[in-house]
Amino acid sequence: MQKEEFLKSLIAEDVGRGDLFSRISHSKPIRAYIIAKSCGVFAGYEYVEALAKMYNLKLEWHIGDGDSFDIGEKLLFVSGDSKTILSLERSILDMVLHASSIASLTAEYVEALKGTGVKLLDTRKTRPLLRIFEKYAVRCGGGINHRMGLDDSLMLKDTHLKTIDDLDAFMVEVRQKIPFTSKVEIECENMDMAKRAMKAGAEIIMCDNMTNQNTKEVVAYRDKNYPHILIEASGNVTLDTIRDIAQTGVDAISSGSIIHQSKWIDLSMKVE
Repeated sequence: MQKEEFLKSLIAEDVGRGDLFSRISHSKPIRAYIIAKSCGVFAGYEYVEALAKMYNLKLEWHIGDGDSFDIGEKLLFVSGDSKTILSLERSILDMVLHASSIASLTAEYVEALKGTGVKLLDTRKTRPLLRIFEKYAVRCGGGINHRMGLDDSLMLKDTHLKTIDDLDAFMVEVRQKIPFTSKVEIECENMDMAKRAMKAGAEIIMCDNMTNQNTKEVVAYRDKNYPHILIEASGNVTLDTIRDIAQTGVDAISSGSIIHQSKWIDLSMKVE
């Protein structure tokens, strides 16, 4: 869903047939602000900017995407018509709360990887129709997006592999039918599968739910035989385990939890 379409749907969900307060109140110019009631990493700048242009609001930013904030900080001032600001209050807050919560947890994972050179990736475990928005929030937190959808690279998971009788022949056909620039990633649960996938021509090997020792063995085999191949680790990734996984020598670690396990931070809007 594109940004403008997303914003229109967001407002329509909350305003419905019209804000009832607007029927009985009088318009007046006001200035409101968003204040932090907890610490975190901010995300949502691009979307609030686009919304402000749609409704002729003036914004005064004291923070940007990816910036950290502390309790008590005033992050953004919004000036404009009172009816408009009050009608949009919840929508604005929900956007920055959702995005900033994902960015804040992502930043914790990125910090845990500091110094390892390993990239943190998200996954396709996103809320329906919110993938672009949630993956944007991951980037604000310092993470890197994995594929956006089934159309930008080919990943062969265990379920796909169950339907393939001859992997080598399948990969020959793949190269004739997918875009030249698209990579192929194959999910592997053990060393034997990793060897088969590398030999078949995968550009990325995913070590899925492997022990750290098994992942190290896959990395060592890659380094000796297929140094051009990238290795990604996935499965049971937490803040407590991610650094140990990184030290196996993989190039990237993917985790859906940076999105679906994020807990909402606390932001509020006040009128001056």
